[in-house]
Amino acid sequence: MKSRHLARAIAVQTLYSLDFNGNIHECALPYSDLFAGYTKAEQDALESDVVLYATFLINGVLEHLNEVDEMISRFSSKRSIENINLVDRNILRLSIYTLLYCKDIHPNIVIDEAVKLSQE
Repeated sequence: MKSRHLARAIAVQTLYSLDFNGNIHECALPYSDLFAGYTKAEQDALESDVVLYATFLINGVLEHLNEVDEMISRFSSKRSIENINLVDRNILRLSIYTLLYCKDIHPNIVIDEAVKLSQE
């Protein structure tokens, strides 16, 4: 399961990078650029299941970004989505996408992974 955790970390890093640069809403799907912070050689050294799962997560979040952001905004009554820390916002995006669209992953795992990612 370490490979899935690594894939989630890569997905958060990439979403963060897109969000930080203001490109997250303009990304063309499917997203196939290099992962944020990884050179081509480093990405090629990753196991194929890590690359596939990270790409799946990134594309899923980007495809459902408006729905996910609307849900964050609806339930974050004290802070607008723009005022949520970039890292936290993208961990939330990944977690909500996973809860809504990846039914094979137990919610406890999603929450545990979100906590681990936020601690890292």
